[in-house]
Amino acid sequence: MALEITDATFEEVVLKSDKPVLVDFWAAWCGPCRMVGPIVDEIHVEYEGKAIVGKVDVDANQEFAAKYGVRNIPTVLIFKNGEVVDKQIGVAPKNVYTGKIDAAL
Repeated sequence: MALEITDATFEEVVLKSDKPVLVDFWAAWCGPCRMVGPIVDEIHVEYEGKAIVGKVDVDANQEFAAKYGVRNIPTVLIFKNGEVVDKQIGVAPKNVYTGKIDAAL
């Protein structure tokens, strides 16, 4: 399962990472988020050691969702060296997400 990222751990896990980071902003009540969740979990396993893959529950952790302007969920942001380098809003096929990580590697 993908890493659970909170407001308290976001800076350390995402912004200070020396690897690309995929962050899935989601909520339990969001139907499309439940479609993206298993894809993100698969990517977490496939990219272990190459990239960090995590999820932020926007209901419990609003600070960084607000900072990065996340208004619609699911929103997936790709970070490299602490900066957003790509994003995907809404549900997309797995190859869209893996392509974005590959571009950041």
